[in-house]
Amino acid sequence: MVGDLQNNPGRSLFVRLTGPTSGPGARGKWTDSATSQFGDLLDIIRERTGITRFPDLLAEARVHLGRPQPVLPDGNPSRSRKSPSGTPAAASRLFAASLPLAGSLAATYLRSRGITQAVPSAALRFHPKCWHRDEGQTRPVPRPAMIAAVTDGAGVLQGVHRTWLAPDGQDKAHVEIPRRAMGHLLGNAVRLSPCDSVLVLGEGIETMLSIREAAPSLPVWAALSSSHLGAVILPAGVQRLYIARDRDPAGARATERLTARASKDGLQVMVLEPQLGDFNDDLRAHGVEALRQHLAEQIGPEDLHRLPI
Repeated sequence: MVGDLQNNPGRSLFVRLTGPTSGPGARGKWTDSATSQFGDLLDIIRERTGITRFPDLLAEARVHLGRPQPVLPDGNPSRSRKSPSGTPAAASRLFAASLPLAGSLAATYLRSRGITQAVPSAALRFHPKCWHRDEGQTRPVPRPAMIAAVTDGAGVLQGVHRTWLAPDGQDKAHVEIPRRAMGHLLGNAVRLSPCDSVLVLGEGIETMLSIREAAPSLPVWAALSSSHLGAVILPAGVQRLYIARDRDPAGARATERLTARASKDGLQVMVLEPQLGDFNDDLRAHGVEALRQHLAEQIGPEDLHRLPI
């Protein structure tokens, strides 16, 4: 029992544990008595992750519940079949069809966000014609996009994150939903640099690349959202975890969840707080030197050598 879908304190939102299997008062459904909202697990996932396509919601729900993805029955073996959209196989196919980031429109986009350091090609790529469809559109439209690999602890690609771009690369595409993820996201992350005994973990790709811009020697990963931040599976060997939080209520709650879990596992946990909304806001507003100084005031003395002098 909580206050709302954002997990704020309260008692107005509850899940029915008894009742009929369908219809009014069905068990397993949630109701918010304060707002008259109601729904099921898929509605919660849609609200917390931003996923909108029904197949992608089902795939994420199966991961959340620990259920295997369905095995489709064999059809006509003579006909070639594509993997269903939203699966790791479909994500792998999209990533393989993408191009290197260097010199691409995606690199132009990152420069517009103040990010000039070279990014490992294993993490980010570019697709010149990645299909995009907003809610209510009947046909998808090909648009340029930055493609990020979401990988598991073994380095196996489990999903991708897409950021659609404006034609000149100076901003995100001017569409209703310029970002979407597909595949198995829960527990996984965009590994922007190799991890050692120290890891900096935060939400957005641009946010974490901003920290890397100021401190290239700090290993950084992006969990993609506050709801996924608290669920990232931390690799063995990490002794010190920095949580690069966003300055909003969702970021605060995710930081609390991750801090509790990592501390229970024996990790030293330290929180990095931006001056503005996130660290990319700081980078663009104040510049890389100011961001580096702000980080130096927050990281442990044993990691100061990782900051450029």
